[in-house]
Amino acid sequence: MKARLEAILAPRLAGFGLSPGELLSRDAPGGLAAPGRFSANRHCGLMRARDGWVALNLARPDDVELVVALAGGAGDPWQAVAAAAARENAAAFRDRAIALQLPVAVAGEATPLELDLPAVTHVPRRVLDMSALWAGPLCGGLLARAGAEVVRVESIGRPDPTPHSSPRLNALINAGKSLLPLDLREAAGRGRLWDEVAKSDVLITSGRPAALARLGLEPEMFPQLTWVAITAHGFTGAGALRVGFGDDCAAAGGLLDWHAGEPRFFGDALADPLTGLEAARAVVSGRGGLIDMPMARVAASYAGMLR
Repeated sequence: MKARLEAILAPRLAGFGLSPGELLSRDAPGGLAAPGRFSANRHCGLMRARDGWVALNLARPDDVELVVALAGGAGDPWQAVAAAAARENAAAFRDRAIALQLPVAVAGEATPLELDLPAVTHVPRRVLDMSALWAGPLCGGLLARAGAEVVRVESIGRPDPTPHSSPRLNALINAGKSLLPLDLREAAGRGRLWDEVAKSDVLITSGRPAALARLGLEPEMFPQLTWVAITAHGFTGAGALRVGFGDDCAAAGGLLDWHAGEPRFFGDALADPLTGLEAARAVVSGRGGLIDMPMARVAASYAGMLR
């Protein structure tokens, strides 16, 4: 399955100077395990519900603490949530987890995006990258490889953990960018951010709309800007209220390997690198305005390509 995915990726990476293997790999504290019913980083698990499968991601300490509210009881959190999922329909379990702001998905729930874009035809002059983790910074890194000037905003109040947790990945996706540390909790930092946005052609974000609005950033305020919104389930509509990471979003898109009727992960947080690539391809195709790139829907598109 992974070899077939890399064959699909090879022509889509033309012009970015990166191989499929480089695109899909990252380092992690303590290394990564072979993916299966649990993700390679062991944060996301696939569980059987009464009418399907759900993926729950316990990537943050707060997520683990919410298991009691979701599943009840004490003891091993994965045993508790697996028992809870087995007692109800997949959508009902998902909706209760969403209400708790947990990263969760029903396997195969997402609809695909149209991703047939031309090759590199338009390289932006200046890109402001205020995203974090993998997908958004990868988009900015690919645009830097294509020749754009990319300025990376480093939030002093909420720094990106990637340089410490995945230094090799950080070097790959953030090389070639200039770094701009800003304290976005302060008016001066927000003012500098607005100045930088006004000077840019492209803005890459990975925050949800409400969080960006608190910084005074909304797409309609900058009509000259190509705004790349990388989220779990969409920048607008009900999806904007959901959180998610690469593995649960891959499951939402059905980007899984099935054996004897049971799903397995077959890569590491696949929705992240695939979305970063497709966001960059959308920019260099010349698209403007709001480019809404939900990771779950990108995963669904690739799942369709693999069928």
